[in-house]
Amino acid sequence: MSAAPAITPPMTAARAQEVAAGFDLRALPPDFYANPYPVYALLRETEPVREMPDGSYFLTRYADLVEVYRDAQTFSSDKKVEFTPKYGAGSPLLEHHTTSLVFNDPPLHTRVRKLIMGALTRRAIAEMEPGLVTLVESLLHRIEANGGGDLIEDFASAIPVEIIGNLLGVPHADRGPLRGWSLAILGALEPKLTREQEELGNRSVTEFTAYLKTLVAQRRRNPCDPEHDVLTRLIQGEAAHERLSEAELLQNCVFILNAGHETTTNLIGNALVALQEWPDQKAALLARMARLRSEPAALEAALTVAVDEFLRFESSNQLGNRRAVRNCEVGGSRLEEGALVTLGIGAANRDPAQFTRPDVLDLTRENNRHLAFGFGIHQCAGLSLARLEGRIAIGRFLRRFPDYRLTASPTRGGRARFRGFLRAPFTAA
Repeated sequence: MSAAPAITPPMTAARAQEVAAGFDLRALPPDFYANPYPVYALLRETEPVREMPDGSYFLTRYADLVEVYRDAQTFSSDKKVEFTPKYGAGSPLLEHHTTSLVFNDPPLHTRVRKLIMGALTRRAIAEMEPGLVTLVESLLHRIEANGGGDLIEDFASAIPVEIIGNLLGVPHADRGPLRGWSLAILGALEPKLTREQEELGNRSVTEFTAYLKTLVAQRRRNPCDPEHDVLTRLIQGEAAHERLSEAELLQNCVFILNAGHETTTNLIGNALVALQEWPDQKAALLARMARLRSEPAALEAALTVAVDEFLRFESSNQLGNRRAVRNCEVGGSRLEEGALVTLGIGAANRDPAQFTRPDVLDLTRENNRHLAFGFGIHQCAGLSLARLEGRIAIGRFLRRFPDYRLTASPTRGGRARFRGFLRAPFTAA
């Protein structure tokens, strides 16, 4: 296999041992953000249930994560206990992150997920494809006219903002601030916050919810088809007892943008950068695409397999969180009631006990049961939409620009939870 360029810098065994020995999510060194996988591998082998300096636990084995995901009765997703001291009582960030779908348990989680899933049916997602193709082709046309651009700013990030904007019915003229708001709010989920991150996150929640109040008022006056408009479904509910409070409605609209934006941007950007590191895989994928061009169903299947491997190899969302609500055992370790648990999704997706040659990008990998979308009752509600966006974006980009190459080293986002790039300049030919 061809040697990969140093886009993801290597980490020596000695350095990985040093970082693993003092591993603390609140004090991560820069080289960990660049390449966390050697550290994850050591933790998996030597300390798979790692007790952190703050008394929480970090899990790195695939089987242990699945065990926690499966047992929603023992492991709560409710983050009020952890987030109240982190953000401060009454703060906008606290209200958002403790009201949104992802950091709640049933019954709120059940109600909101049911409403969102009703607008993300298989038929509804299939109906989105022509519009998605048009959007992607327009972005590619602009890139072609300019001879290149930035994989993130000019392509990857532009796609989910438009798709989620369409789902919520946000007017095109109002979409400018959405990406910045999303990055700031999700950035506040990092294990350790700077004062600037906290202030920007709080300001972004306040500005976004203020905008949404106006949008919700307009939609109440002029509802759309609830089968395709998520905001109308959330407003109307399935029945009176399933309607959301105003705070639940606003904060879960913020969540929908955040959940669909950052992770899909990272999926597309990570994939296109990874193909520069793995030129043999890129060549093989291009050959499969050419061979299957006259077989749309087979081509779609091949690209979906590739998308799932990109998600496994460079998980867009690297960390998850739970809280033990009773004494329990995970991976042979005893956890006390109230213990906070961080799920190492990126580590589990490189676990050799589950995946053959886990550190190799294999775009034909079969039986790829990665955890990038989570598992169990909290599995990503938009996973089918994310796969569609990834398949269309990556497939059409490669068809238009098979010889694209990076013109400078890409810039990582510098975050532990969400792994992606901020910039990746490239030339189209």
